[in-house]
Amino acid sequence: MLRDDLLDLLKRAGKATDADFDIGETGLFLAALDLQDADFGYYRDHLHTVAADLRLASRGVKNLRDRLRAIRDVLYRFHSYSGDRETYDDPKNANLMQVIDRRKGLPVALGVLVIHCARSRGWAVSGVNFPGHFLLRFTFEGESVLVDPFEKLQRWDMDDLAASLARISGGKPEPQAQHIHSVADREVLLRLQNNIKTRALSAQDSDRAIDVLETMRLIAPGQFELIEELTMLELEDDRVSAATGRLEAYLEGDLPDPGPAKALLRQIRNMLN
Repeated sequence: MLRDDLLDLLKRAGKATDADFDIGETGLFLAALDLQDADFGYYRDHLHTVAADLRLASRGVKNLRDRLRAIRDVLYRFHSYSGDRETYDDPKNANLMQVIDRRKGLPVALGVLVIHCARSRGWAVSGVNFPGHFLLRFTFEGESVLVDPFEKLQRWDMDDLAASLARISGGKPEPQAQHIHSVADREVLLRLQNNIKTRALSAQDSDRAIDVLETMRLIAPGQFELIEELTMLELEDDRVSAATGRLEAYLEGDLPDPGPAKALLRQIRNMLN
């Protein structure tokens, strides 16, 4: 698929409501930007296949435990997906097409596939932006559970959350409500892309980081934080005209709060004078 076509499709996804946002298809669009010679139809067919397999595996499910077991049987057993422990930081683990090829990936990449499957059956599932480790929340008839897509939908309780936070912080913080709030599907894909961006920055590849941030902007055009990060990266690379031009173009849009963008543009201009 041609790059311009993919960019147009991502722009459409960025304009879609949360209810109409297709996480699996949009994840493939993002992946295809790096693999434009790949057979897009093959990967789209795979998404249809796992959804069809879940339809068969979920006959007769009665409760939340049955739903989780059906997804586990389809994705992790029949299709052999798993978390990649050996090469966790490999960028392929965050490209949905390569995750499908290799049948392994990061928690958030596997989470995208789980969400796609569950949504194909109309089941309630959402991403959870837990610090350091992406989780999923499944709900059904008043029951809610947190599960780990990296560990074949293993359930997490408060002790698991606290232990994970302790590993990140080195202390013993108590899990707070903001640690386990649900996020929209586009936020899940932003987290997926953020993994790629972070690895690019670690490799001091600012061009790659800027390119990834641009794709993030396409699916979340209203998020000023992405514009701000792009602007700062361009300023660090002495791309002053690109940075100011980006902010000026952003301010021409219909913004709910143009104040932060105006303040940043004013700050840059003051630096130049």
